[in-house]
Amino acid sequence: MISYAMIRLGFFLFFSVVLFFGCSISDDNGQSIIDKAIQAHGGSLYENSIIEFDFRNRHYVVERDHGIFSYHRIFHDSAGTYHDILNNDGFQRFLNDREIEVDAEWARRYSNSVNSVAYFALLPFGLNDPAVNKSFLGEEEINGDNYFKIKVTFDQEGGGEDHEDVFVYWLNKNNYRMDYFGYYYISDGGGSRFREAINQRVVNGLLFSDYHNYKGPDDLIAVEEMAELYKNGKLEKLSDINLENLEVKRFD
Repeated sequence: MISYAMIRLGFFLFFSVVLFFGCSISDDNGQSIIDKAIQAHGGSLYENSIIEFDFRNRHYVVERDHGIFSYHRIFHDSAGTYHDILNNDGFQRFLNDREIEVDAEWARRYSNSVNSVAYFALLPFGLNDPAVNKSFLGEEEINGDNYFKIKVTFDQEGGGEDHEDVFVYWLNKNNYRMDYFGYYYISDGGGSRFREAINQRVVNGLLFSDYHNYKGPDDLIAVEEMAELYKNGKLEKLSDINLENLEVKRFD
C-alpha cells in the first residue's frame, strides 16, 4: 500500500525536478537551449561544410573549415560577372575574373551584405559567438506548439556594425527547431521583422528553412511582442525568403 509519506515524497521530487530545470534554464540565460538548437540543426557539421544556394538571383557559396571561412557571392549584370569574396583576410571583388579596386566604404557595405545572407542562412549557428548575449524570456505557445523564447543582443566589441540589433528566437520545445524568430534593426531607419519558418529540410546533415517575412503595424513594436501579433493576424506579410538549389558538401 502506498503511504501518505510516499505520496508527499513523490510530490516533493516532482516539484524539485521542475524547479531545478526552470532555474537551470534561467540561470544560464538559455545557453543550454541554444546549444541543443544548434545541435538539432547540424551541430559540428557547420564547421566542416561547403554550402551553395541561390538567393534572389545571386549564387552564394559559404565555406567553413574549423574557423577558416570564405563567403562567395556571384552574380551577373551588363558589365559581366561579379564575384565577391569575404574571408578571414577581408573583402575582394572580381569582375570577369579580374580583381577590381573597391574603396573602404563600399567594401564595408558589400561585406555586410554578403555576411548578412550567410548569417541568416546558417542560423542558429553563430548564436554562440563571443559577442552574443542571451536572455531566457520564458515559454510561449504558437499555433498549438510550445516554444522556448530566447532574446539575443550583441556587444559593441566584436558585434559588428549592427551590434544594436535585437533578436528573439522561438525554439520548439519538442525538437529544438527554430520555427520563428524576430528582430529589430537600426540601419536604414530601423524597423521590426518576424519570420515564420517553412519548407524545413535536411540537406546532408544540416537543417535549413525558407521563411515568410512579416512586418508589424508599427516599426517600433518590441520584438518580444511580435509572436502575439502574428497569432492574432496583426502582421503584414512582406515577402518570401527562399534558399534555392541547396547543396552541402564536406571538406576532405
